[in-house]
Amino acid sequence: MTHPSDPALSVILSERRRLTNLAYRLLGSLADAEDVVQETCARWYAMSPAQREAVDSPGAWLTTVASRICLDLLGSARARRERYVGEWIPEPLPDRTEWTGGRPGAGTVDPADRVTLDESVNMAFLVVLDAMTPAERVAFVLHDVFRYPFPEVAEIVGRTPAACRQLATSARRRVRAARPDPIPAARRAGVVRAFKLAWEARDIDALIGLLAPDATATGDGGGLVTAALHPVEGAEQVARFFADRPAAAPGMTLVERTVNGQPGLVAQRDGVTVSVMAFAVTGDRIAHIWAVLNPGKLHAWTAG
Repeated sequence: MTHPSDPALSVILSERRRLTNLAYRLLGSLADAEDVVQETCARWYAMSPAQREAVDSPGAWLTTVASRICLDLLGSARARRERYVGEWIPEPLPDRTEWTGGRPGAGTVDPADRVTLDESVNMAFLVVLDAMTPAERVAFVLHDVFRYPFPEVAEIVGRTPAACRQLATSARRRVRAARPDPIPAARRAGVVRAFKLAWEARDIDALIGLLAPDATATGDGGGLVTAALHPVEGAEQVARFFADRPAAAPGMTLVERTVNGQPGLVAQRDGVTVSVMAFAVTGDRIAHIWAVLNPGKLHAWTAG
């Protein structure tokens, strides 16, 4: 039985939140991130007190182990994705004030143990990260988001510092190309609210007016619930797609929520979250909608 004064436990408690933040950005899944943190902690505890004592920087040791586990998982995720039904979207996160335990029956978890919602977790950013190679993603997130120097990144990734610098540079280029113009949160929220109202009214013209001409909508049902297997492209096609799916169906409610730190929408049926939508807004128009319907990715959402 570990005691609160146990130095091994205090190391874990002080590092847990940072490790969860890191693993979520590397994997795009809160459930997987929590598994990685559990495995990292288990490896720390598996060492003898003398071995733990010999570790100069426990935080660096834990980060290295967690990052390497993520790197392995990212490699095997490629094969898993090929078997995934339809499009794969990163797991959406609610606003910290709306969080409960990440798993059914897990009880309430202190938000401080979970993920900080800054711009490096918005859905557009995570989708760009997901298109990178595992090494590129790890090098970029460790260096650009968590400010690890390249010699330390090299140690983790198993490449030279120069190779890691190159990986981060190409990743940065991708991020820059995909990053929309900064728009005040209130304006983004206004566009999302207008979309909600137009969808509830099934007003195709209003929907088209809110969408960029080349707007895309991507759904992730994971083969467990019905979702479009391929992205829907073009303002009119996206508008018709949503208008054909009534938002105001019996027992269905659309609620404005913060999704990955940005204004989004949550669809609830009889109080149960069935879909979470994230939006990329450029100017005053919606450029992309990501709708996560896979129940396995909605555990972190409250019914309220």
